[in-house]
Amino acid sequence: MNDALLFGIGAAIVVIIAIIVAAVRIVSEYERGVIFRLGRVTGAKGPGLFFIIPIIDRMVKVNLQTVTADIPPQEVITKDNVTVRVNAVTYFNVVDPVRAVVAIQNYMYGTSQIAQTTLRSIIGQVDLDELLVNREEINSQLQQIIDDVTNPWGVKVTLVEVKDVELPEAMRRAMARQAEAERDRRAKVIHATGEMEAAENLRRAAEMLEQQPAAMQLRVLSTMVEVAAEKNSTLVFPIPVELLRFFEAGAAAAGGARTTT
Repeated sequence: MNDALLFGIGAAIVVIIAIIVAAVRIVSEYERGVIFRLGRVTGAKGPGLFFIIPIIDRMVKVNLQTVTADIPPQEVITKDNVTVRVNAVTYFNVVDPVRAVVAIQNYMYGTSQIAQTTLRSIIGQVDLDELLVNREEINSQLQQIIDDVTNPWGVKVTLVEVKDVELPEAMRRAMARQAEAERDRRAKVIHATGEMEAAENLRRAAEMLEQQPAAMQLRVLSTMVEVAAEKNSTLVFPIPVELLRFFEAGAAAAGGARTTT
């Protein structure tokens, strides 16, 4: 009798321990436990230690941490009919654990799929130049559209970034030629502008020298000093035209005086 009683007590203790173990739930700080009681949602609990009713209650853990999900590379035709290969990354997290469990079967898979389809749709509506230049605007548009779709699931999309845009080899060569031609055009424009400014300055200098003949003489003397500093063996000295005219006038006057005599 005593053995049977001890066995019964031991069995009862084991059952009680098993029930307690089945009833105890521990949820981490970054998790929430969604409780289903007889198939109906009673709410989300956590973090910490709490109890559920075994067999009657069922708990589903939901992670609230931000998820970094890569969007697989997508072959997309842009608005100007250029085939590009685009991949991106999206950041999202659960803000409503109950909706994340009840509203969708797998919120991570659903968010990934809507991100892929939205990426293809948005890239197909822009030109290649806009895709390469206005990356921030495209990222913002992607984030807003994906977040609007996932909001009923209790998922918040915080950021979407286009990581890489792969162009066909032929398109890369064409863009390289275009960039080279653009640089050549700018170089020619800059050179022509410099020539025009130099010609304008020379014209102004000639007008000033024409108005001040003495300045021309000073310029000639300055040039002679610069040439002499090079220690050349031969120095060519230019004779001003005014001096020649003076000599001609003097010779003509002397000839007229001899004729009169």
